[in-house]
Amino acid sequence: MCQAPLKEPTGMDLVYGPEEIARAVSRIGARIDTDFAGLVSQRDRLLVLGVLNGAFVFMADLIRSITLPLEVDFIRVSSYEDRTDSSQEVVLLKAPERPVEGRHVLVVEDIADCGLTLRWLLGYLASKAPASIRTAVLVDKRERRESPLSLDYTGFVSGGGFLVGYGLDYARNYRGLAGIYSLHF
Repeated sequence: MCQAPLKEPTGMDLVYGPEEIARAVSRIGARIDTDFAGLVSQRDRLLVLGVLNGAFVFMADLIRSITLPLEVDFIRVSSYEDRTDSSQEVVLLKAPERPVEGRHVLVVEDIADCGLTLRWLLGYLASKAPASIRTAVLVDKRERRESPLSLDYTGFVSGGGFLVGYGLDYARNYRGLAGIYSLHF
């Protein structure tokens, strides 16, 4: 089961700086342009679906690095329900407003941790009959993965720690940091 720390942080170390993040986002955007070229058009735009709340910072930068026609929408799910440990049950809090059926969908997530939420989300979207589903995840935190999860575009593979900043939070704090930091407890 995924668990967040229960203690107050005592400090933090920079893991990925703003310039490093910008390069990763640009690299992902270029790969998406290449992979979706010919699949999307002005009429049939790529549907970029951000997972709230954490992905909004990454998604804002990512859509500016993609040159293809796209639409933006959001989805919100929770497996924590205001707790620090996962309930192992995912709850849909906000469904996409744009139709998914027949669309090329890019799911944008801040972090792939234990994978429960993202696996559930991909299954949910697959049931809506999209033309394709791909994932763009800023941080792949594989050491906590509970079962295999295939990610299409990844910015960083984390070596561990509890990460905050650039949209990632701890107890609803630290999202606005320009870099990504590991908290000390």
